[in-house]
Amino acid sequence: FWLKPSAPAAAQRPQTKQKQEKTQPAAMFSRFVEPGRLALITFGPMAGKMCTVVDIVDQKRVVVDGPESLTGVRRHMLPVKRLSLTDFVARIPRGAREKTLRIALEKDDIMKKWSETSWAKKIKAKEVRANLTDFERFK
Repeated sequence: FWLKPSAPAAAQRPQTKQKQEKTQPAAMFSRFVEPGRLALITFGPMAGKMCTVVDIVDQKRVVVDGPESLTGVRRHMLPVKRLSLTDFVARIPRGAREKTLRIALEKDDIMKKWSETSWAKKIKAKEVRANLTDFERFK
């Protein structure tokens, strides 16, 4: 241990350190609670319906709106725990009216994009299976 390392041991160690590529760390979250964020209601009387976050009340509650003509969800307040956020965001100001929200959703085709996702297709398939009669189930 007080002697210098011999030549063969020194030859086994790499002489130069390989440069490690610097990559940006992956972002922890990409689905933030923000006005215009499309969400799925997971609990309560409106469970299974789509809504859009319109305003943020506090850290745990948000105001959501369907709009009612598109999704059947009226404007009301919900805890964030009862929502599953999607990747889609409409460009609306905070506290936007229902008409403004409907125009923004139609302009960006957000509901059409949502219906093409695998998440929406799974929900639709589950809904169809649940509504089958015995005759349809065993064809």
